[in-house]
Amino acid sequence: MPSSDVVDWLQNLNALVGGLFLLVSFGLVAIRQVQGCVRLFVALSTLLGLSAFLLSAIDHNWHLAVIGIVDVTTKAVVIPLLIRRALRDEVYTRREITQVLNIPTALLIALLLAIAAFVLARPLLAFGEGPAIAVNLPIGLAGILIGGLTAAVRREAVPLFLGLLAMENSSFFAGIAVAPEMPLIAEVSIAFDVLILVFIVGVLTRTVQERIGTTDVGTLATLSETRPT
Repeated sequence: MPSSDVVDWLQNLNALVGGLFLLVSFGLVAIRQVQGCVRLFVALSTLLGLSAFLLSAIDHNWHLAVIGIVDVTTKAVVIPLLIRRALRDEVYTRREITQVLNIPTALLIALLLAIAAFVLARPLLAFGEGPAIAVNLPIGLAGILIGGLTAAVRREAVPLFLGLLAMENSSFFAGIAVAPEMPLIAEVSIAFDVLILVFIVGVLTRTVQERIGTTDVGTLATLSETRPT
């Protein structure tokens, strides 16, 4: 086991990673381009992997190290490549994302959700042990709520889907501290399921954009089938 000084240093570093994780979650609410959303999702996934590596070193748990490797490989490398190949430049780099709410209002709501998450997490901390839970659990809950807000206010299909993936990242950010002995097969299975979902969403988004010229979810909801004359 690492010495107490090393453990304290690793715990402080994990707290820093948690703060950056929450900050990037706020960034997902404010960013205005698909390319920026993808980059922030890469940062979010990388920070999740770093937290898993740090908790692995603290608890001497190789499961968490493998989870960190799987997470970084699938979410920080493979998923961005799939999204980039599926989207045209017009959507990926040039088009601004339309939102239901303006950015200041969305950020204010995100801040309130983060505060609520920390309040809700406080009674749950009594059921866990170690400072890692005090960092990962409230930040993970806040990330879930902010990711849900991101998905709710986005009108473009891919940023909306990235908001859902951010929720999944946040749930694992809390889970690796609450249940560090989670079965490895569960994480691997979820990672492959997410890859399949990203591939399907990318193909559908590209096809819809080629057919009707937009990926605006609000516009897609108004489409209806017409009978041939």
